[in-house]
Amino acid sequence: MSDTPPLRVLVTGAASGLGAALANAWEARGADVLRTDRAAADGIHLLDITSDDDWAAVRAHVEQTWGGLDVLVNNAGIAGGGRLDVSGIDEWQRLVDINLLGAVRGTATFTPVFKRQGSGRIVNVASLAGLVHPAGMAGYNATKAAVVALTETTGHELAAHGVTAHVVCPSYFRTNLMAGVEGRDAALQHVMSKLVEDSPISADDIASAVLDAIDAGTELIIPDDAARGAWQLKQTDRASYDAVMRAQARKLDQIAEEAR
Repeated sequence: MSDTPPLRVLVTGAASGLGAALANAWEARGADVLRTDRAAADGIHLLDITSDDDWAAVRAHVEQTWGGLDVLVNNAGIAGGGRLDVSGIDEWQRLVDINLLGAVRGTATFTPVFKRQGSGRIVNVASLAGLVHPAGMAGYNATKAAVVALTETTGHELAAHGVTAHVVCPSYFRTNLMAGVEGRDAALQHVMSKLVEDSPISADDIASAVLDAIDAGTELIIPDDAARGAWQLKQTDRASYDAVMRAQARKLDQIAEEAR
């Protein structure tokens, strides 16, 4: 029997979707997992990722309960976006506050803990949209690209302290992410909902691939074939990639026009 203590893992947005799948996957490996979400419930610790007070309270809880943390998973986020002349600044602000600054707050809150320990892992859940940028999704794309940049910077900054940073960039997979979507661009919401519903990939599939990639030391985690294919196309054949993206833009305009 191993004397190695279980990993101490904190997952945001863990009430459902990928957050719940990641929490389940770590628990299946014997980790102690603190599941957090914006609404407290049975087995769920309260954490609104836009609240500095909530982050401070969660850090205090972790330090009092565990004495430290091994893995921080900044998973909580929202879907959204819209064409540039349809979405409003209020929609941009909500995406920035949750998708980007939520991860920033989590990272900043636990960086002192990781530095003190001389160890730790930060796992930020971005999206393929952080690498590949479809039309109609500027706000979402921008925040997820910023999470990719945040993660790379974090990895460089904390490497000397024994801390690694990993960013997860999946394609569409089946989840309840679209249930809470808000925004003015109904055409985009229709397209995104269809892509989520029709995906053959589950949240459990993504979670399993993520844990395997972290074990392998992968920092940029692209966990599914569809995401890897799109990223490779952008890197190797930019003209074809641009053609695909612009055809999608025309299709989005067509859907909006037909709905009028």
